[in-house]
Amino acid sequence: VQLVESGGGWIQPGGSLKLTCVASGFNFNRFEMSWVRQAPGTPLEWVATIDQTGEYAWYGDSVKGRLTVSRDNAKNTLYLRTDNLQTEDTAVYYCAKSGYKKDYSNVPRGQGIQVTVSS
Repeated sequence: VQLVESGGGWIQPGGSLKLTCVASGFNFNRFEMSWVRQAPGTPLEWVATIDQTGEYAWYGDSVKGRLTVSRDNAKNTLYLRTDNLQTEDTAVYYCAKSGYKKDYSNVPRGQGIQVTVSS
């Protein structure tokens, strides 16, 4: 299993980013996929999950309405569109090979991509 995130960086409050996760080493279209994030000194936080087809998605309360998860199974790629970013969205974002879980510490994840929201 290999998951490689990209698209992070520094952004001002109110800005937008699109994160990308390219998957390999497994049948991507057979798995629900998730985004999780971790701010300094805090545990992993579930952000969003998308079903195998991309038809259904679920979001954490803290990001609902501002983040949109999508996928392209033909490209083995997962996306996270982040709009109206706030300073509290600053974190390392990971894509994870799993549906929703309470604990992602043992779930295959990418290396993570830093998103910093600051003026």
